[in-house]
Amino acid sequence: MNETQWQYFCSFKTEFKKQIEIWQDFINSSPKKEFLQNLIIEAAQKDKVPAYNLENLLLYNTALDDVQKNDRIAAIAVGDNPGKDEQLNRNCKYLVGQAGKVAASFFAKNPQLQIDFRKNVIILNKTPFHSAKTKELAAITKALVADNCEESARIARLIAESQVFMAQITAKLHQNLCSAATAEEENCDLWLVGYGELKKGIFDNYKTALQNCYRTGCEKNCAAFNRIWQKVYVFQHFSMNCFASDLKKYNALHPENDLKTNLYRLGTLHKAEIFE
Repeated sequence: MNETQWQYFCSFKTEFKKQIEIWQDFINSSPKKEFLQNLIIEAAQKDKVPAYNLENLLLYNTALDDVQKNDRIAAIAVGDNPGKDEQLNRNCKYLVGQAGKVAASFFAKNPQLQIDFRKNVIILNKTPFHSAKTKELAAITKALVADNCEESARIARLIAESQVFMAQITAKLHQNLCSAATAEEENCDLWLVGYGELKKGIFDNYKTALQNCYRTGCEKNCAAFNRIWQKVYVFQHFSMNCFASDLKKYNALHPENDLKTNLYRLGTLHKAEIFE
């Protein structure tokens, strides 16, 4: 990153960390904290998730503190939400479970993409709130609302608002990193990972808020923001090899292209399907 990009990143990180601390303080002081914990555990049990230690209800990605000024940032990858491995105190990092390992392995096996997933990618989520499986967020939120209690309703609203916040700060970071890139530097991509969850509507708040950020920017400088919006891509999730399998199928349909070309064409195709 150049000096301007580095300052943008540091400002982003400070804002993100501060907001997480505010939300953590609210949840920890809420009389409904134990109720939320039980909902998360019950949702996992219904999905037959093996028992695990629930240590964090929401979390900041501490891997951001390892990013250095001289790092080359090729992309911002946005997963869904912290899973059971991510929320453990020994981790407190995003995409360090099986899905993250699959992603790191994919890029290591394809050096022509020139991306080290742990070094050249800023990893974020659509919400910092934890659930063992992403789909359980909907059930947890529904149960909070059904509790018919103001404290539970406030937590439900907070989960929804967290999607909007994450979309806004992610869009701002992406736009700033791109706008600050010199002619000799590559623009940063934004990968929205989790096509299925976006299609199902679990992250409608995130999707709407993100698109609004680029639309607002386009009203100010349409040409510039259209170029940045073109650097936004949507992919299948890394888990269960969905990302790699989807790309493999697309490669088979378009053998005339190299891997990188097909990667970005596939991401553009899925973006059109999500943001129709």
